Amino acid sequence: MNEIKLLDKVLFGLKQDKNVFLGPGDDCAALDLGGGDLLLAAVDQVVAGVHYDRASTAPRAAAAKLLKRNLSDIAAMGGKAAWALLALAAAKDADKNLSEFYEGLREAAEKFNISLCGGDFAALPAKMTGEVASLTILGTVERDLICRRSGARPGDAVWVTGTLGNSYGSGRHLTFEPRLAEGRFLAEGGYVHAMIDISDGLLLDAQRLARASGAAMVLELPRIPVNADATLPQALGDGEDYELLFCVPANQAAALRQAWPFATRLTRIGKVRADPAGTVITPDGEDLTKNFRTGYEH
Repeated sequence: MNEIKLLDKVLFGLKQDKNVFLGPGDDCAALDLGGGDLLLAAVDQVVAGVHYDRASTAPRAAAAKLLKRNLSDIAAMGGKAAWALLALAAAKDADKNLSEFYEGLREAAEKFNISLCGGDFAALPAKMTGEVASLTILGTVERDLICRRSGARPGDAVWVTGTLGNSYGSGRHLTFEPRLAEGRFLAEGGYVHAMIDISDGLLLDAQRLARASGAAMVLELPRIPVNADATLPQALGDGEDYELLFCVPANQAAALRQAWPFATRLTRIGKVRADPAGTVITPDGEDLTKNFRTGYEH
């Protein structure tokens, strides 16, 4: 199974009614329900053995990760998160783990002021272990502030928050903070032409921006902010960083850096070029997706 090819096939031609302001293909869907703000909706999941090591990860930490990775999608849209629903399937003999999982989710929801307003529970078939938890996140964003993957323009500067690489091996995939405040700042300040959260890998998510915008992302490898315990290839292809990757008009770059109010590191790592459309390249034109692991695909 190839995730990207499968989605290209199944998403094509899906019916969208008049209330769908932004449909499949971004970090969130956006629904226009006739009010002032748009309703943001996204769903993400954690699977034991895929998104965390069940033997070494406390159920509380797995639950917090589930909520935070969904919040990262809201951050990438410049939105404000508000509500969530949980669907959880687990082994029939997992009562202690389930209690801890729900407690971890409650604690994380309180921290980020999210209302857990519904969900579903199911038992896995006999002899299966672990958990599969899916969370739907809902939030809002002003229609004139929504940040999309499309919209990057030639000449834009490419920026990233934080540092990248070895998130899973170091445990940072459990302890990260979703960049909600940073995303709102970028949206409200009008700095963003395009934005995405880095969940599957810098190269893969940069490629998604490039394809959605019909442009090329030019990355300067020496500028990539690599974690001290990581390598450049890990920063490019590991994923699970949950940082923001975004494109800013070149004439706003200095103003952004001067106005940035956060301790979160902010790094300019490249620029947008008109072509080759849909590619991620070096300034010399080297296709980075051919020479480095691009990211995680299911």
